[in-house]
Amino acid sequence: MNNTVQKGWEIVRFNGDNPSEQDDIIATEFPLTVMLNGQEFATMVCSPTDLEDLLVGFLASEGMILFNDDITSLSIDEKNGFAYVELNKPLELTEHDHSKRFIGSCCGKSRQFYFKSDVKTAKTVRSQLSISVNQCYSLMEQLQDLSMQFKNTGGVHNAALATVDSILTIRTDIGRHNALDKVYGDILKNRRPLKDKVIVFSGRISSEVLLKISKIGIGILVSKSAPTDLALKLADDLGITAIGFVRNDKMNVYTHPERIAEVN
Repeated sequence: MNNTVQKGWEIVRFNGDNPSEQDDIIATEFPLTVMLNGQEFATMVCSPTDLEDLLVGFLASEGMILFNDDITSLSIDEKNGFAYVELNKPLELTEHDHSKRFIGSCCGKSRQFYFKSDVKTAKTVRSQLSISVNQCYSLMEQLQDLSMQFKNTGGVHNAALATVDSILTIRTDIGRHNALDKVYGDILKNRRPLKDKVIVFSGRISSEVLLKISKIGIGILVSKSAPTDLALKLADDLGITAIGFVRNDKMNVYTHPERIAEVN
């Protein structure tokens, strides 16, 4: 399989009413079915890159693992779209109220169960980190500069782990929640300390996104896009500074502004 988030596609492009045949670059969409301890657990629609990071972060986000070491084996059959994961503990799917389900690349119905599992996995963040307004602008500019797949396709999201000064690692996916899971997986696999870290994000701040940030344990989220009201209620309750619409030297701080240096 060609592990890429983009492919060429022949299109007819109109400039006004004048057509021309051109090659365009399209984001790749890839279904991956997760077999967990021999049982079908979920099918994700994702970009076919950093799949091991995606699996580790997804299982941690769903409360199936706490550490990367909880996974005893992980293999990916990219040709047929299957991932086989074995854990060091038996599955108790009825206890976790998980059933087979289809997890789409977009929002809404893609996570019908998440309120049940999030009760056990979401946590209040008590980070003492602060960030300046100019550092927020700089981090978003860095994310945009590094987001070549978005520039080429316009069809992917990007999530990054950063210090207040620079991007450390970036992950890309057609689904914004997948991009965050990939970052989470990288954090767990490499045991990255989080005390001085920030998440920089291209997508909308939904309740699901906000809950993922709380599970990772990071107190500052810098996003290019808008939040939802439920996400902001959760951010307020869980101690997360939600910053949105970071673009063109403007931004909105929705919750916990005490972490913004200019406010202190």
